[in-house]
Amino acid sequence: MKFSTEELIEGIRSGNKRLIAKAITLVESKKAEHRTQAEELLKQIMPFTGNSVRVGITGVPGAGKSTFIENFGRLVIANGKKVAVLAIDPSSSINKGSILGDKTRMEELAKEENAFIRPSPSSGFLGGVANTTFETMMICEAAGYDYILIETVGVGQSEVLVSDITDVFLFLKIIGGGDELQGIKRGIMEMVDLIFINKVDQDNLQKAKNTRLELKRALDFIPPKEKGWKIPVLLGSALYNEGLDEVYTKIYEFIEMKKKNDRFHQVRTQQAEKRFEYWVQEYILAMMKRSNSVEEAYLQHKKNASEMVSNPSTEAKIFVEKFLSKD
Repeated sequence: MKFSTEELIEGIRSGNKRLIAKAITLVESKKAEHRTQAEELLKQIMPFTGNSVRVGITGVPGAGKSTFIENFGRLVIANGKKVAVLAIDPSSSINKGSILGDKTRMEELAKEENAFIRPSPSSGFLGGVANTTFETMMICEAAGYDYILIETVGVGQSEVLVSDITDVFLFLKIIGGGDELQGIKRGIMEMVDLIFINKVDQDNLQKAKNTRLELKRALDFIPPKEKGWKIPVLLGSALYNEGLDEVYTKIYEFIEMKKKNDRFHQVRTQQAEKRFEYWVQEYILAMMKRSNSVEEAYLQHKKNASEMVSNPSTEAKIFVEKFLSKD
């Protein structure tokens, strides 16, 4: 059944989860007629967006992200808030699957009236899930969700993408994985706002404390992302709800500090500008490829790049200059 833009907006504003899901599916669609409706829907809900706390969560596989998100989400709800969970799928480019599947990994949270869980598919418009996650977040904000938890899998460029659309970037770490500091990319360390060492118990408590000390020392050599904020390194167990209250408090403190320093809206403005610049590139490429002659040239230059006939950046430059030059 097709829903009108007005019906979808009314459903979003009233918190109807079925219509919220329908709206997200619309935004993720590649079809031209869906894109037109999706753009109108996003335009109309904009006045109702921007009031949530956006939290990006990353960590190596096995760090306990799903357990953390489920129990942290329930903690958020216990504090009188509504929570939406969005997930970026690591296998999406291969099998189009979703990391959360049918939500069986978060059974308890899925049962909560004030929770909404959405696995992000790979087949979103112009490049997949990373492009539509921002728009999906807008829909959840318009629906009144106070916390948006966005899960990445800690691979590829997903950390950068998630960091560019969130207010707080949380890194989940476990000990004993053999990686310790050498397994932590400097890039991630430069982006994080909060570190939570998960799966800590009495048997590994001392190791966890040593890891925390090493992390703090490493952070001392990295310029602070936000002036006046010393990145907390917390210990706990998401499975047993240990340390989650402290995470919740630190997130609140971080947001309040950014607001006090006039950085909260400044950062969001910068993020919106990045989204604009990204979409400009995507739309230009999409429009250029609509022409058969342009697409043929695009595929030829792409082939030259893939076969290393010449440098990929050189091929890209030749292609763009050929079709965008004044001549």
